[in-house]
Amino acid sequence: MQISENTVVAIEYTLTGEDGQVIDTSEGREPLVYLHGHNNIIPGLEKAIEGQEAGAELDVAVPPEEGYGPYREELIQDVPRDAFAGIDKVEPGMAFQAESNAGPMTVTVREVGDDTVTVDGNHMLAGKVLNFKVAIKSVREATSEEVSQGAAEAA
Repeated sequence: MQISENTVVAIEYTLTGEDGQVIDTSEGREPLVYLHGHNNIIPGLEKAIEGQEAGAELDVAVPPEEGYGPYREELIQDVPRDAFAGIDKVEPGMAFQAESNAGPMTVTVREVGDDTVTVDGNHMLAGKVLNFKVAIKSVREATSEEVSQGAAEAA
């Protein structure tokens, strides 16, 4: 059976950055199971495995536009230090939930000054080419319940 919309797909994968460093992998865990065609994985990877069958192995390079988007400088902002009132220690690398005009978003602290904290609202993989090594383990028709929920049922 070929991968198409409304199929449940199980994949093993390793994601590396442009430098070859492993960012994420399913190695040592159960395969990732998802409902194809419902935006449950990044668009570039979903598009690349469309039409494949169980047993296929492929290398996929996903450009930023089909991954986590381009890096946007306007998502870097200085906010008043008192916006972090009640938090004992704010350090670079810490992540926080913040409210934006587009709703809740995760921001990462880049710099901490005396009066301001510089935060970055970009996803940590924004602007990066994502290199996937993928092995398709299984493909099956989704149930009507899975299609209506927009997600594969847990195994």
